[in-house]
Amino acid sequence: MARVPVVVSGFSRTRRRMSLADVRDTIIACEKCPRLRKYCARVARDKRRAYRDEIYWGRPVPGFGDPRARVLLVGLAPAAHGANRTGRIFTGDGVGGSGDFLMAALHRAGFANMSISRHADDGLRLNDVYMAAAVRCAPPANKPTPGEISRCLPHLVAEIDILPHLRVVVALGKIAFDAYLQLLTRRGIVVRPRPTFAHAGVCVLPNGQTLIASYHPSRQNTNTGKLTAQMMDDVFRKVREVLGVLEVREVR
Repeated sequence: MARVPVVVSGFSRTRRRMSLADVRDTIIACEKCPRLRKYCARVARDKRRAYRDEIYWGRPVPGFGDPRARVLLVGLAPAAHGANRTGRIFTGDGVGGSGDFLMAALHRAGFANMSISRHADDGLRLNDVYMAAAVRCAPPANKPTPGEISRCLPHLVAEIDILPHLRVVVALGKIAFDAYLQLLTRRGIVVRPRPTFAHAGVCVLPNGQTLIASYHPSRQNTNTGKLTAQMMDDVFRKVREVLGVLEVREVR
């Protein structure tokens, strides 16, 4: 029997509940943004000298983490020689890159079993956290267009739909913050007054979730001191407070 499409707040989906594997496959196969697909393919072909012997992932990057997560991290997009190379979000962008900075903070907060994120089979495990992005293909100059963000949002919706325990969303950067608010609006959840992006800002949403803003852990922000390790720790301390988990627990 054919499945009957259902339209929910601007997104078409079927009555059969998708699995995490279904969503992952759909994201990887996406070809909706020709500019981004062309750029990712070129980067994967030309490569960076340090990685010239590696086979680049070069495809859209799905989310990663605990399928029972209560915390969703939303980043901007894969790095050209990071996740676009390794196939795992916030992974492989070099020593001291955004992946290592973020993972060190997650490890200190008890959400990750290790403090680095170098390659897809490095043994990293997340507890109670799922990582995703507003855009799943590496954009030139790290700047996706509004249209590309809009076309990519259904992937984030699909992942959220299979994470039934979510209570906290951490938006890493203003683009991710605005994208998540756009997603809520499309789903008929209007947040008034509209929250202003500010690091460690907290907003309780009409759907019962809590949105916490953070500067993006890019090298530009961390190297200049705009975002420090203490500031990142403050964000995850607030996450733990919302969850009622006040003690840091080791992830094995």
